[in-house]
Amino acid sequence: MTRTLIQNAILVNEGKVRKNYSIIIENGLIAEILAKGKAPSAPSDETIDATGCYLLPGVIDDHVHFRDPGLTPKADILTESCAAAAGGVTSIMDMPNTKPQTITLKDLEEKQRLMEEKCVVNYSCYFGATRTNYDLFPQLDAKRVCGIKLFMGSSTGDMLVDKMESLRQIFNGTDLLIAAHCEDNEIIKKQIGKHRSIFSGQDDIPLIKHPYIRSAKACYVSSQLAIKLATEAGARLHVLHISTADEIPLFSNTPLSPEKKITAEVCVPHLLFCKDDYLRLGARIKCNPAIKQKTDRDALRAAINTERIDVIATDHAPHLWSEKQGGALTALSGMPMVQFSLISMLELVDKNVLPIETVVEKMCHAPAKLFNIDKRGYIRPGYHADLVLVRPKTPWKLTRNKILSKCAWSPLEGHTFDWKVEKTFVNGHLIYDGENVNVDHRGEALLFNR
Repeated sequence: MTRTLIQNAILVNEGKVRKNYSIIIENGLIAEILAKGKAPSAPSDETIDATGCYLLPGVIDDHVHFRDPGLTPKADILTESCAAAAGGVTSIMDMPNTKPQTITLKDLEEKQRLMEEKCVVNYSCYFGATRTNYDLFPQLDAKRVCGIKLFMGSSTGDMLVDKMESLRQIFNGTDLLIAAHCEDNEIIKKQIGKHRSIFSGQDDIPLIKHPYIRSAKACYVSSQLAIKLATEAGARLHVLHISTADEIPLFSNTPLSPEKKITAEVCVPHLLFCKDDYLRLGARIKCNPAIKQKTDRDALRAAINTERIDVIATDHAPHLWSEKQGGALTALSGMPMVQFSLISMLELVDKNVLPIETVVEKMCHAPAKLFNIDKRGYIRPGYHADLVLVRPKTPWKLTRNKILSKCAWSPLEGHTFDWKVEKTFVNGHLIYDGENVNVDHRGEALLFNR
């Protein structure tokens, strides 16, 4: 491993923005952090001039669906990890609703093997909860498994757990973090029935009704129940993709710490889009839980600047374009976002929605702290050199040929970004140079200090 000097960068780390900073990478780790005028302790083999660029810790996305194994026509670990690398995402945590689902120890082992074989960034995998497999939880390796994924609302796949007895067994059955998709299935069913009656002469329900079917009430009722069950059990609960203003007060406005057992994630689509965008983008922005009102989007944006929202993720969920056709009942839910999540949030910095320090806190530091990841998520001596250089005021238009996800579409296609990812380093290796991904590189399994 060569000794690399990245010099003259604007360093954003641990709540501070520092100009004219340099770092040394050696043996895959951050060896030195140097203020302006401070000389390295030894010569470097290569120098990267980062003048005008911001140097950030690599993004840790705690919520992706890379579709491997079994759903690889729409995405696979190699293609989606390349998209992640091009977006400045250096670590991912993959969800279990693949084919087969990651709900047995054997299938978890196979998923981990595929990640080791194919993933260009660092990785971990969730174990999927079902109504009956909670007896396997004590056998999971807490050093390698990021958490338990619990679907309290039905979504892509068939892993719904909505029986109270099973839910209590799950919440009482593990010390691992339980990452929950919260939507009340009975409320959704009633709304489907109501809207089928209204649109009885049509084959489908108009897409614009999706946020009324998967309603704010469905989200609130389910999130409230999850918090109640977790509190009773003393469990560690992470509520995924908060999508409503109503849910925000359910969470504590206290800083992230080991004592904070109930946490919340917001995903990039719910920060970028609102119901009005269905008219323009259609099923491109159909996801579960649904994109909702502008007031919800704006409340979520505001909540990022508090401690009620702990993490920003993507819920990266590619589908074939043919699968995205149809209305509220037939078009599949989910969109590819991992390649453009960081630069999309940096555009919110330009709009004065949030400071750049908060982007780094919620996308890099907080996931590392929340999951207690070993030596990642910060720019500190001795930590893994997972880093991204981004350049502001560099307009470029997203065209289809720039999309690295296998599905080859994006709801952001045609958008002109003002930020550009220039370089991404994973474990000290330059794996994205602003144009190309080093497809021969492989990331490492994330390790958790538990």
